[in-house]
Amino acid sequence: MAPDPGRLRLRTATRAVLGVGSAVALCGLAGHSLAAAVTGGLAALLALFTVTDATVRDQVVTTAALPAAGFPVLAVAAGLHGHPAARDAALLAVVGLGVYARRWGPRGHALGVFAFMTFFSAQFLRTTPEQLPELYAAIALSLAAASAVRFGLWCLERDAPPAPAVPPLSGGRGLSRTTTRQAVQATIGAALALLAGQLLSDERWYWAVGATWWVFVNTTSRGETLVRSFRRVLGTLIGLGAGVALVVPLHGAAVPSAVLVAVCVFGIFYSAPVSYTWMMLSVTVLAGSLYGVLGVLDTGLLVLRLAETGIGALGAVLAVLVVLPVTTHATTDGWIQRALRCVHACTEEAAARLAGSPAADPAPRVAELEALLGRVRLSLAPLVHPLSPLRARKARARRVLALLDACAREVRGLAAVAADPEASHDERLGAACRRVEASVEALTAHRSQGHRPAAHHSAVHRSAVHHSQGHRAAVAEGASPLTGPGPALAHLHGLERALADLAAPLHSSPRAPLAGV
Repeated sequence: MAPDPGRLRLRTATRAVLGVGSAVALCGLAGHSLAAAVTGGLAALLALFTVTDATVRDQVVTTAALPAAGFPVLAVAAGLHGHPAARDAALLAVVGLGVYARRWGPRGHALGVFAFMTFFSAQFLRTTPEQLPELYAAIALSLAAASAVRFGLWCLERDAPPAPAVPPLSGGRGLSRTTTRQAVQATIGAALALLAGQLLSDERWYWAVGATWWVFVNTTSRGETLVRSFRRVLGTLIGLGAGVALVVPLHGAAVPSAVLVAVCVFGIFYSAPVSYTWMMLSVTVLAGSLYGVLGVLDTGLLVLRLAETGIGALGAVLAVLVVLPVTTHATTDGWIQRALRCVHACTEEAAARLAGSPAADPAPRVAELEALLGRVRLSLAPLVHPLSPLRARKARARRVLALLDACAREVRGLAAVAADPEASHDERLGAACRRVEASVEALTAHRSQGHRPAAHHSAVHRSAVHHSQGHRAAVAEGASPLTGPGPALAHLHGLERALADLAAPLHSSPRAPLAGV
């Protein structure tokens, strides 16, 4: 029921089914074994799912680089089956390096995920060194098939504007850097999951490590990790129920299993942007279908999968709570500051465009703001979760999200006005933009100059009142809100008001009720 503007999720999910289906079909036509076809299908799915560079050219380069990360890892995993201690050490190293690679943006993230999942698939399929040539060929063929669909047959990204790159919050050097802390956390969490998972099952322990790994993907703070762990277990639980009802009765029959796998691939891509729980449901049913095709599925295996998932999620939770924790407040504060600075940058570009500068273009800044607000929503998700017991913080988080959405709405309107060639410039626009800059500085400066909520709230409020008086004076002088600078001034007025209202939730104590500010 979530909105799907331009039916982008629908088209992306449909393309994923075509890409993965064509990869598996080509592996079959090439005479590859079932294990090789499964490996190739997984490689195609990962290429379509994890490669998220801003431009098509960068996506092509990242996809072409995936074998460089996956082939050596697959060889190591296949050669260490008989050496458990060395295998475990190698897997933990892959986990740590895979998370550490995220500091290099989308490409580092994609290569890290592909390397880990290659090791994971080697455990899932019990890959041996003798199978490596066939598996390498299947992976290369599948990546080529997926690329032909994505970049040739149906390139959705070519018609869309480049997605703005939003690098992770760096947070300094060494262990103060978020990606470094996460690499340490993920490695320790994976170690805990590995030990506990092996106590539960000598054969399927890797599900616990996989759960820990995926909990850390796209999370930064401990709050995000806690919520993601809960959603992973919940999605797995629901998926197991669906697996018992749908997968077990098939008894591994090829055609209906293939249809169910296609439905699951569609579900993964269609639900991933809006619901991690529903995505995990699809992943769980997909895994059950593959076990059914391999002839090893039974109800006991599904129950074991749930237990291993719970162990992995618990390992991730313990790691983020105990090892170098990154608080939800600190992460959220960083993303909000970036969003506010982007609001100011959008306003500057729009003002320059209205002043007649042909080089000024607020559209890319607006796209960047939308991406940053997505990160803010993800960071605040633990606080607005229905099960969160922190009522005051939940109310504050919802208020912040509503006001930031209002800022984005006004910025989009201002950019639309600036794009109109008939729009004219007025000196009041420059003054209003300067007040927006002052408001943003007042909202962000307290992070480095001390906590002075009352003074900063007063400064932002005075800016909004000043503009409100100027706006009424302009109307009194006969300036129509629908002609000349009127529309732009109206959007700037709304923007200043939203920034003024943000002072209360941002500058008060996180534990104080909003009504007391």
